[in-house]
Amino acid sequence: MANHSANEVVKSKQAKTASVKTLQQNEPEKYAHLRAEAAAPYRGLRRFFYASCAASGAIGGFIFVIQLLAGRGMENTGLNLAVQVGVVALMIWFWRLENRAEQKEASNREK
Repeated sequence: MANHSANEVVKSKQAKTASVKTLQQNEPEKYAHLRAEAAAPYRGLRRFFYASCAASGAIGGFIFVIQLLAGRGMENTGLNLAVQVGVVALMIWFWRLENRAEQKEASNREK
């Protein structure tokens, strides 16, 4: 009985290996996409977060520049503008790090 279940496990593993090879051979684009997602999960979500925060910082910076030009709230506006510029700069830096990592992974896959 134990020998029978061991044979089933071996057959199951062989079937999984065959299905992976089939996906790799039949749909190479889908296989490459799945491998990229496994290597860097949630990359798209992180990029959306970076873009959203950068847009928020840009809108806030625009508002603070307008307040500076209008001469309203001069005591805090300069500091708030600096924070917004820092947020945008940080998100651009994160975006570039993400792109570098993606390019490095792509070059490693090609080798």
